[in-house]
Amino acid sequence: MDSGDRKSSRGAAMAHPKVLRVRSERRSMPEPGGILAIAGIDEAELTPALHRTLASLLAEGEQLRRELHEARSRISSLEKLVDEDPLMPVCNRRAFLRELSRMMAFAGRYGVPASLVYFDVNNMKHINDGHGHAAGDAALTEVARVLVESVRATDVVGRLGGDEFGVLLVQTDKTLAEQKAEELAAAIARRPIAWQGQALAVNVAFGACAFFGGESASDVLCAADREMYRRKMACQSRF
Repeated sequence: MDSGDRKSSRGAAMAHPKVLRVRSERRSMPEPGGILAIAGIDEAELTPALHRTLASLLAEGEQLRRELHEARSRISSLEKLVDEDPLMPVCNRRAFLRELSRMMAFAGRYGVPASLVYFDVNNMKHINDGHGHAAGDAALTEVARVLVESVRATDVVGRLGGDEFGVLLVQTDKTLAEQKAEELAAAIARRPIAWQGQALAVNVAFGACAFFGGESASDVLCAADREMYRRKMACQSRF
């Protein structure tokens, strides 16, 4: 579950179906000579006017293909904007809940566990009140960056709202999820935010909940949230 797994899974990823479709379209576009051969026409028999007409039609087809590729690229970019948090490169709440539902369906179908870890940044009010909301945004962005860098490509990181984050860990039971959450919390604590000549410490509380596909997404989210709150209160009571 380290960053090496993340890199290796990237290399093993297959091309997206849309990419394969565009490549197929490019391979299937015949050359002018090929079109004539398919039609049983000798190129030498064509008049200059027919040559020009054929060349114009091929140019229009190429232009349409380019426009289609550009439109698909724009759609992909728009889909990313809809699913991504506006402040940081992680899923927004809507996209995260959708991925949670998908992972729950996978867990239920194949009988493998998966886990949700719920993170809450403990000292955001102190950072916002003492250094301003721009410093708070920088702290949240750094937390998101640490989470993304520290999980596998198959895992999912999302911002659930405010100073709360979620991490979906595939094929991970609760014991392993808590171990990973401890590692993530320690990694965040080791990365203070450099802000106007000061190092701002950031620390998080977490709660983990394993699921096997028989629950609802909201139930799993609430269970992880309750576990986070329980651990947070237990930690505060010791001081």
